[in-house]
Amino acid sequence: MSTDNVTRINEMEAILDECRQSIDELQEALDKIEQLRGKIGRLFSYYGSAAWYEDRELELPPDVKAGVLSEDLVYDVIMDTRDALFQMLELGTDMLKNRI
Repeated sequence: MSTDNVTRINEMEAILDECRQSIDELQEALDKIEQLRGKIGRLFSYYGSAAWYEDRELELPPDVKAGVLSEDLVYDVIMDTRDALFQMLELGTDMLKNRI
């Protein structure tokens, strides 16, 4: 066995470990998103609704966290979710078509 073989095996082993860890992390994140899917839908439906506008008019105590009433925070989550979904779709399609 040459040092080239050992070097190649070590390199491939490192790639295998990195792939395994990344796929496990991705699967965990996808499972979490799937569990949150209903809540995400509720948040997106709330944003801009009559209830959202009504809640924005309330005088809230200073200790109440109310970022959901801002326009930017929820909008950013909506756009980031959309972008992530498109990226997953495009990457998955490309990887499947090109066999990685």
